[in-house]
Formats: sequence, structure tokens, C-alpha cells
Amino acid sequence: MSAATLRLLDRAEKEILKLPRAVKGAIYDFQHKFRGDPGNKGLRFKQLKNSQLYSARVNDDYRALLLHAGGTEYILVAVKPRGEVYDHLDRYRYQINPVTGGIEFLDLVVAEEVVGGNGRPEPSPEPVEAVPLFAAYSPEQLLELGVAEPLLPLIAKITTEDELLGLVSYAPQLTGEVLLALHDGTSPEDVLEQVTAPVAVEEEVDTADYAAALTRPATAVTTADADLREVLEQGDFGRWKVYLHPTQRKLVEKDYSGPARVSGGPGTGKTIVALHRVKHLVDRLPAGGGKAVLLTTFNKNLAADLEQRLIALAGEEVAARVHITNVDKLAGEIVAQSERGRARRRLDDEKARKEWDDLLAEENETRWDAGFLHEEWSQVILGQGLRTQHEYFRARRAGRGRPLNRADRKRIWNLTERYVMRLENNNLSTLRQVTERAAQIEAARARDREAYRERQADAPQLQDESGMRLRPRYRHVVVDEAQDLSAAHWRMLRAMVDPGPNDMFITGDTHQRIYGNHVSLGNLGIAIRGRSSRLTLSYRTTHEILGTAVRVLGGERWDDLDDGRADLAGYRSVLRGAEPELRGFPTWDTELDGIVEQVKAWNGDSVAVCVPERRMVADVETRLAKEGIVACAITADGPRYVEAPVHVGTMHRFKGLEYQNMIIAGVAEGLVPAAWITRFRDEDPLRYRRDLRTARSLLFVAVTRARDNAVITWHGTKSGFLP
Repeated sequence: MSAATLRLLDRAEKEILKLPRAVKGAIYDFQHKFRGDPGNKGLRFKQLKNSQLYSARVNDDYRALLLHAGGTEYILVAVKPRGEVYDHLDRYRYQINPVTGGIEFLDLVVAEEVVGGNGRPEPSPEPVEAVPLFAAYSPEQLLELGVAEPLLPLIAKITTEDELLGLVSYAPQLTGEVLLALHDGTSPEDVLEQVTAPVAVEEEVDTADYAAALTRPATAVTTADADLREVLEQGDFGRWKVYLHPTQRKLVEKDYSGPARVSGGPGTGKTIVALHRVKHLVDRLPAGGGKAVLLTTFNKNLAADLEQRLIALAGEEVAARVHITNVDKLAGEIVAQSERGRARRRLDDEKARKEWDDLLAEENETRWDAGFLHEEWSQVILGQGLRTQHEYFRARRAGRGRPLNRADRKRIWNLTERYVMRLENNNLSTLRQVTERAAQIEAARARDREAYRERQADAPQLQDESGMRLRPRYRHVVVDEAQDLSAAHWRMLRAMVDPGPNDMFITGDTHQRIYGNHVSLGNLGIAIRGRSSRLTLSYRTTHEILGTAVRVLGGERWDDLDDGRADLAGYRSVLRGAEPELRGFPTWDTELDGIVEQVKAWNGDSVAVCVPERRMVADVETRLAKEGIVACAITADGPRYVEAPVHVGTMHRFKGLEYQNMIIAGVAEGLVPAAWITRFRDEDPLRYRRDLRTARSLLFVAVTRARDNAVITWHGTKSGFLP
């Protein structure tokens, strides 16, 4: 026989991972032999009776089950003890799902075992007839939603959540998602819209064409030896590099006519989609050097993590074509290139607000506070690139809260002029000023490019070096955690890439906006209408933790970065676990005792403690140290000592991180939200609501860093945000 293509079905690796180490090692040898020559006598390759399934020898005791997809294409769907392969072939079911068009394989005996072995209750002395969980849904309804038909008889028998979770752990992914959504009370109509429709194919599915099914996103397979080894050796850690949910793969591989945006709650894989999108774009670049793709985010810790993940996903060769940096560093590089020898000392936002405080004290100004003026100057004046007082009089202030009349704007403009002069006299620049300057530089380059193209259109024979100099910095721009970028950031990024197909790919979630930057992408030249998608399935956090986190958000309204409304409708998890624990203490000192007790109970398994204020970080570290527990603080550059058993930090520091066990401490009135916010309740109600939303977002981010267990504590009166 000629060489063959062998792929691994995503659900098969879950069973393979449970096999003895020696068998997994034999699978590596098997795949090489099979790809080279399936007819190798040592493989004992043969077709099973009346089936598209084939068997092949892995070792003396185990056989590979292979589904023939046509031609030289084979899919490894299971590795079984030799006796199970040839007896009772009716236990195996394979099909093309008529909704998703993807290939599904089932062992009905295993399906029965995972349901029966996952908590089936003991018979009671006085038997009570249990009502099946899905008795209200007809087989036709379930099939329309994409449930695998061979599982319908088993589904009809399920009477407990434990039995359901057992089946979900084994069933095809869409079947599991549909059943969990129905069990959670979602109507069939909403399940169809939120769960099934995003993965359904538009074309009519030929349920006999396995070659076509193999090419669809719903058939999650891998081919490369390195990918197979990654999955088998690292399990879930390696999966994200290899497999994508069909909804994610569609977004990664789609051709867009312009900027595209992907939103979704925490843990839905937005960053994974961004990384795979970068690889997809790089793989399609013309040959040559240079960093043609920009991958950027707000936080420098996240930028460093993105670089490590991209190298792990795609290798050094792909990463060499990508400029990976946080957006403020990028702005600084642009300005430094343009203004050599004239660099000023840069101030972060905290120090910039201190300069405002000093100015207001000198001016004896009491009507405006430093925080308001800093944000007005940064988000409106700098964010929109306003050059004159007249422009400021006419500027939109969406999301800024407190309305301003003409006299107010005149006074604020005068104060900002004095503030800027103060900075210049002290040779200082704020990060926001640097970003605005970078946006101006890039916008000027974009205008020059357009002018050059117009000259070329009028006189094609004209050629000069300016055409090379004025090329856009990047072919593609990919942005992660988009909700945290300011208007000036967006104007800079828009100018760095020419408008056109696949120019910008943006991921983010406005429910996680913790830095107060409110923008409308459409008003900044980034038109995403018609190219916006939403991810709803969380892969990180349990159903129970998500429920608590969503309740923290309350009934607030959230924008979608484009003057529309965002929501978390359909946001769900297939993972189940313990309900988050809420514990109150009389004092901060007793709460610290409770933190120590809980950390000891978890015994150092991926533990973090999150607090609302910086001073509390040191308190937690000190108290843990007294008990002999090593802890380290999370700084702006990440954890000081990554290997420490416990990480401690403020809520802002946990953005982008995740831990198996989380304590969110100090969630008390006056701390969450901070007491200073209440002073705006009467004097600036709109700002008060906006600051409350930001505080809710911060707590939401903190709670959703937990994968398995979350404990929320407070001292005194618990925060009104808590359920």
C-alpha cells in the first residue's frame, strides 16, 4: 500500500491519555509505521466486518481503531484492548452530524459506563420513580439541536445531574453543550440560537461524504506527529495548541473585508483565537523577512505571555514575523524614532494625577478634581486629538458622565494648557501624551501614503524612494484585551495598517474594562459593523463560579466598543464544580486568619489571594510568612517568584492570569467599591455610575480568574456587589 494520512480525533485522546505509558509510547511508533506503509505486515491492518472501521496493531495487547475517510485518509478514533476490537462490533457508532457536518465516533459501552459510574444513586428502600431530565424534549427536538442520534436512548434514561455530567465528559462536544444548556433551563429556541447555530454549516450535509466532513471545523483532528505528542504528553495543557472549537476555528480562518472583532466572557478563548489568527495570517504572508504582523495588548505582562504562547503554538519562525509588544511601549518606540535626543521623563497615570493635584492646589481650584481632569484631558482632548479650544467646544464626550457647558469647557481648556506647560517646564510627558504624539506621527504617515498613491495613479511612471519609506508598518494588526485601549491608542493602530481585507482583528470583553477607557471604534475609523462575533463557551471556569461572577455585574448596561450594547447572553461552561464560598469576618485581622486557614486547606495547589488595595498585599504576605507559607506579590512585571506556592496581588494585577484556587479577600463596603466613589453620587451621578461599573468589572475579573474553587471573604459589612 502507498503512504497514508493519519489524523487523531479530538475526543479519542481523552481515552488514550488513560492508557499505560508503554501503550502511549507504542502509539508514537505505530503512527510512523502506518503513515509510511499501512500494509506493513507488522501492523496487521484490516477492515472490520460491514464497516468503515479498520483495526491495526499497536502492540501485542492493543489495537488502533481507524475510520476510513476516503482515499488515503484515516482517522484514529480509539485505541482498545485487542479483545474489545473484534467482539460486539455493534457497540461502535460513527456518523457525520447533519447539523455541524463534523465526524463523530462513539463507543456505546463506554458511554453507558461513564454515565453509570459517575454517581448513579443506590436504590432507596422505598423506590421513587425518577423523572428523566430530558423527558420534556422529543427526539426530533434534540436532533434539530445537534445531539448525536446514537445517544438518544441513553439520554432518555438520565435522571440525575451526575449521570448527565458523566455523559457530557464523553459525548461529542455539541451534544454535551446542548444537554447542559437545556438542563440549566435555557429554552430550545435559545439553545438553537446560542449553541447550535454558531457551529451549524450553511450547506446541505451529505452524511455519507467523510472526505468533505474531514475538512469542516466541527471535525477536530490533528495530523502532525509533534501535535499528537503534545496532546498525549501534556493533556489539556497541550490541547489549545492543537484543537479549536468549531466556532473558534471559523473566526480564525475567515477572510474579512475589513476590521473584525471577537467578544466573549472570561475563559471563552479570545486570546487563543487571537494567537491562532496570528499564525493563520503569518502562514499566508509572502516569502521574505520583517515583522509584518503586529500583536499587541494593553498590559506588558500580557504581552510577554502572548509572546511565549505564540512561540509554543507556532514556533520561532512564525514569531519572527510578528512584532509582539504592549501598546504603550509601541507608542514610546514610535515617538523615540521620530524625536531622537529629545526624550522626556515619562509619568504613569498615578504620577500624572499627582501633577494635577499640585496644579489645582496652586490655582486654588476646588470645582474640579484631579481624577476628572486627568481623564477629560486624556480621553477627550488627547484621545480625540483636539488641537484648539474651538474643537473642544464641539467634541463628543460619550461615556464621560458629568455634562459640561461652554463656560466649563473653557475653564478646563485653560487648566489643561497650564498643565501641559507645567509638564514641559519640568521636561515631563505622560504616557497619554506619548500615545497621542505617536498617533499624530502615524496619521501623518498614512496621509503621506495616500498622497503618494494618488500621485502614482496620475503618473504611474513616477517612481521614488518615498514609496518604500511610506509603506504601512504592518500588513495586519491583531489586538487582544481591546476594551482597555484608549482612543489615542486606536487612532495610532488604525494608521499603522492600510484599510483593507483582514487589516485588523480585535478581541476583548467590555465587561472586563478596568481602566476606564470608553471608545467608539466606528468614530475612530475602525468599522466593525457586520464583522462582529461573540464566543459564549468558557473553558476555564466552572458553571458555579461563572454564575457568581455574572451576578456581581448586577443589572448594569455595557457597551460593545461601537455605540451598541454588549451582554453575556448564552455565556456558559461545560465544567462543573463547587459553589463559591462567601465568608464574613468581624475584622481584617480575623479575615487574615481565615485566609491562612484556607490556604493551608488547599495545600499550595495553584493558590492566589486577591485584594482590593495595595497595602493589603503586604498584610497577606506577612501573615502567611508567619505561618511558614511562602508567598510572593504580583508586580507590574508579574509574580516576583513564579514558583512561590501562593501569589498575592491587587485585583488589577490579576488581569490575564488564572489559578486553580482563588481567595478574593477584602470584598467589603468601603473597599469594593472604594469609599471615594460615593462622593460623586450627588455631584456627578453619571460619573458615579461609570465608576461603579468599573468597580464591578474589577471584581468580575477577579472572580473569573478561578478555575476550580473560589472563596470570597470580607470583614465588617460585605460589599453590596455580592449576592
